[in-house]
Amino acid sequence: MKVIYEVIKKPCLTEKGNFLQETENKVVFKVDRRANKIEIKEAVESLFDVTVAKVATANMTGKKKRVGARSAGHTSNWKKAYITLSEGKIDFLDEL
Repeated sequence: MKVIYEVIKKPCLTEKGNFLQETENKVVFKVDRRANKIEIKEAVESLFDVTVAKVATANMTGKKKRVGARSAGHTSNWKKAYITLSEGKIDFLDEL
């Protein structure tokens, strides 16, 4: 098993993520691209002391960005995990 801090990178604190957390008890994380659902579930359960019911992942493609007048680049691809909690709650705003 990988180190849990390598699997979970950071939470996605967006409007959609906050809405899912309030209505459906789901939490959204930015995770390592090579991590699978089992590793993500074990990392969240051990790190936040909650019970995970379901993990859904989505591969997000990088966007094209303009660096200067002539050169163009792009951001890197990343993976997002939607985690449904059966027991417990993760509140990021209280920890700040």
